[in-house]
Amino acid sequence: MNYRTVFRPDLFAGKVVIVTGGGSGIGRCMAHELVSLGARVALVGRTIAKLESVRAELGGDAIAKIYSCDIRDATQVRATVGAILADFGHAEGLINCAGGQFPAPLRDISENGWNAVVRNNLTGCFLFMREVYVAWMEAHGGAIVNIGADFQGGMPGMGHSGAARSGQASLTFAASVEWAHAGVRVNMVQPGFIASSGLDHYPSSAAGTLRNVANHVPMKRHGTESEISAAAVFLLSEAASYTNGAVLRIDGGLHHNTNTSFYPLPEKAQSAPYIGFPLYKRPAVLDE
Repeated sequence: MNYRTVFRPDLFAGKVVIVTGGGSGIGRCMAHELVSLGARVALVGRTIAKLESVRAELGGDAIAKIYSCDIRDATQVRATVGAILADFGHAEGLINCAGGQFPAPLRDISENGWNAVVRNNLTGCFLFMREVYVAWMEAHGGAIVNIGADFQGGMPGMGHSGAARSGQASLTFAASVEWAHAGVRVNMVQPGFIASSGLDHYPSSAAGTLRNVANHVPMKRHGTESEISAAAVFLLSEAASYTNGAVLRIDGGLHHNTNTSFYPLPEKAQSAPYIGFPLYKRPAVLDE
C-alpha cells in the first residue's frame, strides 16, 4: 500500500511524531502519510481496538506504537508521554488531532456537555502540548500542530466548540512566542467541512446540513482527509522552519463566503480533490 504523498519519501526518516486522535478519521490518515515519509508514530486515543487496527495497517509495532489515554486527564497524559519517550527515546513532532463536539443550541447545552467539549478540544490540547514540551522539546526542539476549526463566526449551533477552538488558537499563539527560543514551532490547521469518517457519527438530523454545505463552498465540494494531512505535514517539516504561530485554514474558501455575502456562486466549480490515502472511504452520510 503506497500513500500518494506530495512530499519526498524520507522527509521524516529517523523522526518520531505523536498523533492524538490517531485511531480514526483525519488522525489515522495523518499517521499513514507520516509513515510513508519515514516517520515512526505514537498513536494516542481512548479506544484501544481502533488504535490496534491502525497499527496493523501501518505495519506493526516496529513502526507504530499505541497508547490508550484520556487526553483530558493530566495524570494520564503525563504517564502516556513518559511511556512514549521510554519506547522511542525522542519525539520531534506532535499533532493534536483528538477532539470532538456535538450540535446543540447554546440554550440547551448542559454544564456537563459544555465541559466535555471544552476539555476535549482545549484542555486536552494544552495538556499534551505542555507535557511534550517539558518532557522533550524544551531541551531538543520540535514542532507542534494543533488541529482546530474555524471559530471566527462563533460556530452557531456548536458554540461550545467555537469557544474551545478560539481558546485553542490563542493557546497556539501564546506557545509560539513562549517556546520559540527552544526551537519549538507551534502552528494550527483549521479544517472546513471535511469528508471524514467523523461525519457519520453526527445525529441524523444533521445529515442534510452536512450534505448541503458544499453548495456554500466556493470550490463546491467537501475537503478530504489527505488535504488536511498535507497541511499538517508541511507545518511539521523543515520547509516551515520560519512558520510559527500561523493558522492555516483549509476550507475551500467557505470562510469568505459568509451568509452576508452577495456574490452568487456558480452551480459548479472546477476543483479536483486530492486523495492520497488508499484506504480512504467517503462518509456514507454524504451519499444518502
